[in-house]
Amino acid sequence: MKRLNLWLAMPMSALSGFALQGAFPSTNYWPLAFVGVFLLLWSLFGRGVWASLAVGLVSGACFWLSLINWLTLYLGPVPWLALGILQAIFFSLGSMLMAIALNRGPTRWPSRWGRLGVVSIVVASLWTLRESITSVWPYGGFSWGRLAQSQSESPIAHDVTWVGTAGLSFIIALTATLVFQALRERHRPLLVVPILFFITMLVIPAFTITVQGTTNVLAVQGNSRAGLFDHGAPGAILQDHVSGTLPYAGKNIDMVVWPENASDLDPLESELAALMLTTVSQKVGAPIVTGTITTTPDDEYFNSSLVWTDGAVAQYDKIHPVPFAEYMPNRELWRSFQPELVDLVTRDYSAGTRSNVVDINGVLAGIAICFDITDDQQAYQMINSGAQVILAQTNNADFGKTSENLQQLSIARLRAIETGRSVVNISTVGTSAIISPTGSTIDTIPAYQPGAMLTAVPLSSSLTPAMALGRSIEWAIGAIGIIGLLLILLRRKP
Repeated sequence: MKRLNLWLAMPMSALSGFALQGAFPSTNYWPLAFVGVFLLLWSLFGRGVWASLAVGLVSGACFWLSLINWLTLYLGPVPWLALGILQAIFFSLGSMLMAIALNRGPTRWPSRWGRLGVVSIVVASLWTLRESITSVWPYGGFSWGRLAQSQSESPIAHDVTWVGTAGLSFIIALTATLVFQALRERHRPLLVVPILFFITMLVIPAFTITVQGTTNVLAVQGNSRAGLFDHGAPGAILQDHVSGTLPYAGKNIDMVVWPENASDLDPLESELAALMLTTVSQKVGAPIVTGTITTTPDDEYFNSSLVWTDGAVAQYDKIHPVPFAEYMPNRELWRSFQPELVDLVTRDYSAGTRSNVVDINGVLAGIAICFDITDDQQAYQMINSGAQVILAQTNNADFGKTSENLQQLSIARLRAIETGRSVVNISTVGTSAIISPTGSTIDTIPAYQPGAMLTAVPLSSSLTPAMALGRSIEWAIGAIGIIGLLLILLRRKP
């Protein structure tokens, strides 16, 4: 491989960012994830610290600003630019560390297999380390846009049962880096290494999931005007979901699942909402799992999911409210920059402390509210608490007909495979789907259409290696990256 002139490296890095974005929905062409990593490495080849920061910033900005352009629909450019540029800065810092490993690593491990193998492993580990850090920091992180999340429908998606989300990101980054290093060596027989590695990832069988019965789930998509910027009269969203449920009275139903915010009147406070939920539950003969906003006597607000029969028999409060959407961190600081946008967040939701697993008619269900589905730690908590199925309730109304709902559905599909659990992904406006533990679609409702899915959903208690090992996988990968980088930086120059 030839080192690119900086003026060629810049457009190449931009192309790498757009290629990475193309691996995600709605383009959804998964091989572009490998292409994007490869093109970024080529752009970083031979670059110093400052040049690699610039190259990484261009790539990161092109990736992030195109991936999350759905933020502009109602909020305009400021939040989109703020989040996109922040993530691009983190991407740039990660690229700089990768450039150090890529360019100085061969002198630390000068043998051919050291240059090909060890350097590639360190580079891929640093990529994964950057993803792991930004998934939890700052303000709880933004666990979106990880390489693994582009692969939910690829032929290597099943590997996530063994190595988790972080491990699958590592596999993608390692494959692309092995290809780059093999070409860099100008020794074509070495290309067999990444080819064999990828084939191995293809043929490794998925972890076997044992299905232990089914539960009949009615999941209802009300197609409601449920967004912050486009909403109907109070109680209209609740009525949409009541209307979508009642036609199924008399069917064999074990549980009814409504989306986040499906009850726009809090049934713990509103007698009308409580009566409507109780009546519907009695008519269909099953508990209703509904999203709503709850309060405490101390005026704390929670984004909650209630299990309702003739009252609330279980409750989950969202553990990880989304910063700048469900609460405003450092409100006065950020208000000085954009007061009209900060003031849109009129109340700050508190972080829940209840278990995210509830008992519904004898079935242990993990509850994920909206972006909860992206949180690795919450997935581990669900499985450790015995969840047999995952109910992913969301409200995508504020993102309109953008790719946001498809990106979230892709994450839910990958989570189903990783945990070995069926996922009922139910939205106010779609795209809603019921996904099997192998990632296949059992049933679906198109976006922006009212509808319901009455399905026998597979249950499982199998423990995948990814769930058994938990965060130790990404800790190990991160440790490899850090140790490898230190060995490079601390090497004495001859």
